[in-house]
Amino acid sequence: MSEENREWSPGTEDVLRRAGWRPGRTVPTETWEALLRERGPYEAHDAARRFLAEFGGLTTYGWPADSVTTSSAIRFDPLRAAWQDERFARAGLQMGVSLCPVGTANEGASLLGLGEDGALYLIRDGIERLNGLDHLVQAQGTRSDLWAPAEPTHQNGFWQRLRGLGEGSDTDRVLRAGGWSPGWSVPTGTWEAVLMQTGEFEMHEAARRFLAEFGALGVPHSGPNGSAPWIEFSLDPLLAIWDAEIIEALADQAGVDLYPLGMRDRGNQYLTMADDGAVYAGMDDVWLLAPAPDEALTRLTTPL
Repeated sequence: MSEENREWSPGTEDVLRRAGWRPGRTVPTETWEALLRERGPYEAHDAARRFLAEFGGLTTYGWPADSVTTSSAIRFDPLRAAWQDERFARAGLQMGVSLCPVGTANEGASLLGLGEDGALYLIRDGIERLNGLDHLVQAQGTRSDLWAPAEPTHQNGFWQRLRGLGEGSDTDRVLRAGGWSPGWSVPTGTWEAVLMQTGEFEMHEAARRFLAEFGALGVPHSGPNGSAPWIEFSLDPLLAIWDAEIIEALADQAGVDLYPLGMRDRGNQYLTMADDGAVYAGMDDVWLLAPAPDEALTRLTTPL
């Protein structure tokens, strides 16, 4: 961020610290950069790279926490704004700046972009330049007019991409609509570092291979007509960022060490993997979804 935006109030610092930020925090940005190039295409400029290295992976719920600040969480994860290049391009043209995604607010209804000068912007129907993180956090906590309605106003492009695909198995079509193609691979270093810092998860080789090929894929929770033939899922390990105790409890029930892969059914089930490649699902209880990664993908992408 630019130096003019580096000052923030004690309240904002408290919110950031509760989210896991500390002075000197840094995480690698390689995973985000690789996926943004695939899904934009975006090229992270230096200001975005510095911002994500310091704040990437954090989720702020505001303070004091209540139903408003919790439901309107600020998520500094640029992949939540992926596939929104046209929206970013329009906003950038309106302000005359080059924007890189750095996250979302209000459950994805608003996007966060960063200009090359380090200025932070909030994008929904239009675009507004924010006066740094203080402005953003205070807007969340005071029910500011900056906040959009809870439901995103744009249609998820997954369904359009799915309709454009030809014949093939359900699994192949769903994965391709999510951005996968044969030989596709992304670095996993960002996910590894963030979860090691905040969740104390150590990624094993089976999870590393799986996420390198299928990480950041998924199915949105609602189709164009308000329903979907699949149970929603997201292969995003950062969804477990503060839930090490839950994953540990599921691992104890399963009798194996588990690494988070993501969630399904609108956050009601964690998806996890043992070091032999078996995939488990659960929240209060755990069950074996599939004994191998390929079978798990088939289960996740089979219509109801």
